[in-house]
Amino acid sequence: MRIRLANPRLELWFFVALSVLLLGAGLGWRQPLNVDEERFLGVALEMLQNGSCFIPHRAGEIYADKPPLFMWTVALFVQLTHLPKVALYLPALIAGAVTTACLYDLGRRLWGRHVGVICALLFLCTYQSYSILQTGQIDGFLALWTALGIYGLCRHLLLGPDWRWYYLACAAMGFGIISKGVGFLPALMLIPYAYAVRKEWKGVVAMPAGSAKKWWLGLLVALAAIAVWLVPLLVIVAQGSADSVAYAQEILFKQTASRYANAWDHREPFWYFFVQVIPKYWIPMLFMLPWLVPAWRKQLLRHDGRVLVLLGWVVLVLVFFSISTGKRKLYIFPAVPALVLVSAPLIPWMLRRWFGKRPKGRTVVVSLTVLWLCAWFVRGFVEPRHEGINPHETMMRDVAAATQHADLVLVDWREGHWVFAQQPLVHFGFKDTQPLEHSAVWLRSHPNGYALVPAQALSRCYDPQKAKRVGDTSRAEWFLVGPDADNGHCQATLPDKAYRFAWQKPL
Repeated sequence: MRIRLANPRLELWFFVALSVLLLGAGLGWRQPLNVDEERFLGVALEMLQNGSCFIPHRAGEIYADKPPLFMWTVALFVQLTHLPKVALYLPALIAGAVTTACLYDLGRRLWGRHVGVICALLFLCTYQSYSILQTGQIDGFLALWTALGIYGLCRHLLLGPDWRWYYLACAAMGFGIISKGVGFLPALMLIPYAYAVRKEWKGVVAMPAGSAKKWWLGLLVALAAIAVWLVPLLVIVAQGSADSVAYAQEILFKQTASRYANAWDHREPFWYFFVQVIPKYWIPMLFMLPWLVPAWRKQLLRHDGRVLVLLGWVVLVLVFFSISTGKRKLYIFPAVPALVLVSAPLIPWMLRRWFGKRPKGRTVVVSLTVLWLCAWFVRGFVEPRHEGINPHETMMRDVAAATQHADLVLVDWREGHWVFAQQPLVHFGFKDTQPLEHSAVWLRSHPNGYALVPAQALSRCYDPQKAKRVGDTSRAEWFLVGPDADNGHCQATLPDKAYRFAWQKPL
């Protein structure tokens, strides 16, 4: 495991290149396959089409679930590459490279060059690094701002004082917030740091007296980063559009504090991460815990502030997400870099304890590491080939051909139907409570149109004998119906607003 190049800078670039090689394996073959990837790619493409960057849209309807920075970034890469299915994955790839570089450099500065090497390798060997950073999801992009936040705060709190790095960390957290609301998480590191300084633990840097203004300036830097999106949004809201006011209320309040306190999706018990996520996604560090935990305890008893700050932050992140009623396996990924930093210095000690001075033992560890990384590299190419083309793409092409690109009203639709649509779409809101009834009423006044309906709801409003099966996607069987399939049982009043959307350049 002793990778030594001419100097630390070359070594750092070696690990950046290694991260790009491993995390970028299969790039260009991958397809947006889950609803998150379909949604974010679609929102970015719709931004480019309608020019509405500060208030995102999904099939013509305002999309208020997430702040827009990630979608901006995807849209930028679409413009630069003209390859949407590649552009979607570039933000996470860059985040992986930056995180690897930050971990190498922090490990080297805090514990020595050898530990920096272990930090980079351990991060790239962690299963969750691949499960997040090879996807087109916000959490992969959030890793960029989390890594910069951790790096800047560690340079200031553990290696400083260095106010420039502190302000960079604050800016990173601001950009993290307008990527996803939890972008502020690195700031929780200040809690164990304050305790360590107060108790005069070693390894932390006490700031000079009279630094209060400098600390508060960091908040202004974070707010300035947030203002890149928030100020234009407030200007738009001030113009009085009802849709823009509703968007601001949704994104600033309901999708932040309300969703954290009382989530309506992905509800899981408090112990979810400890039972369902960590045992699988924090491999191989999980296997080291029987040795790491006693070693951390000894380091804390010796008042090592570096361990307290990093390990304390990991615990705070786990508690923060465990308290929320809504949980997903990717939420706790921000804790991984800090866990790597606090674990890596103990690995040489563990190897000595396991193998003593026997060179064969170390050879086995190095060989397993190389095989593990090679397996991930190969998987990057094999998995996309195995998964194939998104079934929504095939189905929507077949639907367009069968309907001769006529207007298509969507019922209980998912993002894949919209992203891969080849014809004009009509819907009455993504969360429409009576989509089937509305589709039947709409078809009565549009005799040339069609509806795409899931099988489980079909017979309420349509004659199944006159429906055409078009495919299985999104855990449902889908049928195409025309006005002639109407059984006359559904009566409803159409909503005041119907959304009509068509791609200028379909995927």
